[in-house]
Amino acid sequence: MGKIISINVKPYTLSELAERYGVCTRTIHKWIEPFESELGEKIGRFYSVRQVEIIFENLGYPYLFQEAA
Repeated sequence: MGKIISINVKPYTLSELAERYGVCTRTIHKWIEPFESELGEKIGRFYSVRQVEIIFENLGYPYLFQEAA
């Protein structure tokens, strides 16, 4: 039976997201490109909480979050 994952979603930079997924920033940017129009504009360097939720919905939860559960 799978564990229920409870994640406190917060604003992340592209570099922080890349680190969570274990890839370089260039790779995470390519992964995000297909649904970039759904995300909208970043606020400065950060993706908002809602944008991070959309990223997690499209890419799945990062491995580091799954390990912590």
